[in-house]
Amino acid sequence: MATNEKREFPGTYLFNGEMAKKGYGLNKMCFSFNNQEARDEFNADPDAYCEKYKLTDVQKQAIKDKDIIALLREGGSIYYLAKFAGLLKLNMQDIGALQTGMSVDEFKAMLEKNGRGEV
Repeated sequence: MATNEKREFPGTYLFNGEMAKKGYGLNKMCFSFNNQEARDEFNADPDAYCEKYKLTDVQKQAIKDKDIIALLREGGSIYYLAKFAGLLKLNMQDIGALQTGMSVDEFKAMLEKNGRGEV
């Protein structure tokens, strides 16, 4: 397969240079959640916090909807979105289940079956 040929994998979203540019503000905002003061500021006024990072209207709506998959489509890097997911009390198994269309229990069972370690 040529290096510039796109391959699709169900439940995954290509994160390339174009997506990095698209999601720059979103990812920068999510990175800020490493800091407790940032989490507190976001929780106090999510709209103002999204505006501070110049999120697009689609990204803002996905934040309001707590839609991790939409955020992936809007340039979110899973590594940074994990910080936002933490605010929602979601872990990586929850996100994996969302990506695969499985329940969390089904996703964990699939991980265990495939020898992915403890979940």
